Amino acid sequence: MEILVTIGYIILCVLLFSLSIAIHEFGHFIAALKLGYRVERFSIGFGPAIWKKTYKGVEYRISSIPLGGYVSIPDADPEGTKILEGGADKKKTVMPPWKDFVVALAGPLMNVVLAFIIATILYFAPNARFGTIPAKIGGIVAGGAAEKGGLIEGDEVVSIGGNSIESWSDMTTEVQFAANRETDFVVRRDNAEITLKITPEVKENGVAYIGAVSETNQCARYAMWMPKRGIVDQVMWDAGSVFRALKGLVTPKEAKATGKAIGGPVMIAKGTYVSIRNDMWDGLGFLRFINTNLAVMNLLPIPVLDGGLILFSLIAIIFRRRLPEKFIAVISTFFMYVLMALMLFLVARDFWRLGTGSLAKKVEFGEIREKSSNQDKISELEVSSSDSNVQAK
Repeated sequence: MEILVTIGYIILCVLLFSLSIAIHEFGHFIAALKLGYRVERFSIGFGPAIWKKTYKGVEYRISSIPLGGYVSIPDADPEGTKILEGGADKKKTVMPPWKDFVVALAGPLMNVVLAFIIATILYFAPNARFGTIPAKIGGIVAGGAAEKGGLIEGDEVVSIGGNSIESWSDMTTEVQFAANRETDFVVRRDNAEITLKITPEVKENGVAYIGAVSETNQCARYAMWMPKRGIVDQVMWDAGSVFRALKGLVTPKEAKATGKAIGGPVMIAKGTYVSIRNDMWDGLGFLRFINTNLAVMNLLPIPVLDGGLILFSLIAIIFRRRLPEKFIAVISTFFMYVLMALMLFLVARDFWRLGTGSLAKKVEFGEIREKSSNQDKISELEVSSSDSNVQAK
């Protein structure tokens, strides 16, 4: 029976994640259709078609691999994508740049719309758990980075590396970004603020620890992406988390640790699965976060991504002259292969993380494992590292 339940949860995770991709592609599809673009195909899923029907020149299909979907718009697709699809020889009709802008923007916009719909559902869900754990230290693990740096029980962490800390989740995130680097921890102790030098230690699973637990010893009560119930607050928190990770990637002293903290598709899938199994509302909140993440990341001004198409469109609108097609083809193809290589690297690293020896002693996402000790109630908290979430101990 447990196997059937597990399979059911896996199918649910696939369908929910596919919804995020499909809604993104639907945004491109409906915008292109309304603006007069040549649309060849809209597919739910990838691979061979299970069902297909052509209506008004557009082929609608349900494909065999239920991992999102895609839309084929020859007049709007970047050259690199057309090469990947084997359609580079098709003649492209040049459309007004403002239409290209709208079509490119429509995909991320639909992800934002879905994120707000999910946030609204969660807002009205009476059993959805919202809240945060204060960044107040309840215990120190002997020999850990926190003890070495002078952190003691009762300290309240105010900032790490100059970044404000409002909750335990904030603290664990900043701990990961400060991995293996001596960092200023400003703490409030006896109504005074003091600065400590602490170096978070990275374990074999690539996650940073300092060796401290929360005062309440109840870190599993709230998922870190569920701090506030407000509809706008939920989506703003999601966006803020993504921008914080992007900031870490472009900050020299944080770039290496941030890169190691970011999870790929496998860790995202794992995070979705575990969060849904822990609590359905938490799982829905994670899906909201993923949609906001997709929207922000796709708006980055990188060729092949929607943000690259938006950039090319804005250049054409402002300067009233398009960039040469050959230049766009070359740069789009280059970044396409770069992104493919990056994706393969992230997938390989995700599987490596899942296969490390640390998994033998890990606990499930968001849970607390009590240490067998006659002296203390100190526990060890481990949080999934997917999507820049971290583990703190």
